[in-house]
Amino acid sequence: MKKTTTLLSAAVLLSTTAMVNAETLRWARSGDALTLDPHAQNEGPTHTIRHQIYEPLIIRDVTGAFEPALATDWAPSADDPNVWVFNLRQGVKFHDGADMTAEDVVFSFERAKQPNSDMKELIGSITEVRAVDDFTIEMVTDGPNPILPSNLTNLFIMDKGWTEANNTVNVQDFEGGEITFATTNTNGTGPYVLQSREPDVRTTMTRNEDYWGRDQFPMEVSEIVYTPIQNAATRVAALLSGEVDFLQDMPVQDLDRVNSADGLTVKQAPQNRVIFFGMNQGAVDLEADNVDGANPLADVRVRKAMSMAINRDAIRQVVMRGQSQPAGMIAPPFVNGWTAAMDAESMTDLDTARDLMADAGYGDGFSIRLDCPNDRYINDEAICQAAVGMLGQIGVTVNLDAIPKAQHFPKITDGKTDFYMLGWGVPTYDSEYIFNFLVHGRESDIGTWNGTGFDNDEIDAKIKSLASNTDLDARNADIAAIWRVVQDEALYIPIHHQVLNWGMAEKVGIEVDPEDQPKVKYFTMN
Repeated sequence: MKKTTTLLSAAVLLSTTAMVNAETLRWARSGDALTLDPHAQNEGPTHTIRHQIYEPLIIRDVTGAFEPALATDWAPSADDPNVWVFNLRQGVKFHDGADMTAEDVVFSFERAKQPNSDMKELIGSITEVRAVDDFTIEMVTDGPNPILPSNLTNLFIMDKGWTEANNTVNVQDFEGGEITFATTNTNGTGPYVLQSREPDVRTTMTRNEDYWGRDQFPMEVSEIVYTPIQNAATRVAALLSGEVDFLQDMPVQDLDRVNSADGLTVKQAPQNRVIFFGMNQGAVDLEADNVDGANPLADVRVRKAMSMAINRDAIRQVVMRGQSQPAGMIAPPFVNGWTAAMDAESMTDLDTARDLMADAGYGDGFSIRLDCPNDRYINDEAICQAAVGMLGQIGVTVNLDAIPKAQHFPKITDGKTDFYMLGWGVPTYDSEYIFNFLVHGRESDIGTWNGTGFDNDEIDAKIKSLASNTDLDARNADIAAIWRVVQDEALYIPIHHQVLNWGMAEKVGIEVDPEDQPKVKYFTMN
């Protein structure tokens, strides 16, 4: 099936080449958006496609700075420290011509707090969103929240009337396999309008000539043809032959080849993302190992040994061709709370790792399954393959199961994996985002991506307090204390910080976005 999808994608790409004009951006990357429902999945490539069609109140530009989107300005209320006031942009219309008002914003935030929403952790501190008038909203938080705007850059606004008319008020149950009208249909306020959608094959969008920012942004691309092509060689061949203008995830082995080709260039920047392995320490017994009646991952000595077995420099040099930065913590350097000292704590030490395994009672090792995506991160499957050999050196026999991200991610959120790869970007640039999703104990509205089983009431209380602590020195001290527990307990095995490489025709003008979320309204086509 994977080969068939790749061939079909390439065939569709070739068939569209003759029909496009100079203003068409032919865009490819390894994977597709998981869904178009604005609140169903908090995942980078999914947000990237949505950003062309839908809009949040605030976005970040290519430098990471805030930029007004559907809100023109925002500030804490002068009367109540628990309230943020947002003034909305006037004259904005949805793609079907309906006016965007405060009613739509209130509706969208209420929808995003539903149980099936993957965005609810971001707005967990909000107790109420209310419309003051058609173009003013107030967000009431559970205590002052100094960083609330940072949580809103991927929280998209829907048309309340359209959503109700199409019976899609409820967020799609993605993990349950549900398909709704919002899965493949859209009605946003964004710069591009969805024309056709064939998941994993092709998505076509055309310029919104009535876009509120039509004269504020270049908007030189009149049509977007987005084609997911899983096979790396096929992606590069499409760029080299001119069938693709913009390749978002360049294979590292082909960087020099593309950069030296006439009419092509590669642009590079550090990404706000770290790649790591998660381990289920919370279960009494594991489904994916060969140890009966016990959980080897519950012993911190085993977790530390497994981390020590990973040779991050070898992965950087051999698998990533130098295009990564070894990591010692699961926070990228962009993030408040990251420290160079903690990021240097990972080390390769096979002798100590073997001693730790023996001390924990696993001197003879054990076997376990590693769940890995094969179409999400740069060289994801190859990294997992390298880890298999490295862990084997300390007696951990790893059975690798690499599958598409659409099947991989629900294993984590549904608690059906014991050992897994995950990557994490931090759009808020603050550690609270990492803690809410990956460290807090799993509850209905928080900790939803924490597949480790770690659950500590004291740490959970500290995490929740971060949203309302306006004493920044005290807040940063709490962040450092939480990180110290994460490090000492070896909750995760950090691998590396990703480096972004975007390949493009020289006629395409855009700088690399550290969020890996290109917004086509900024593109120029020379």
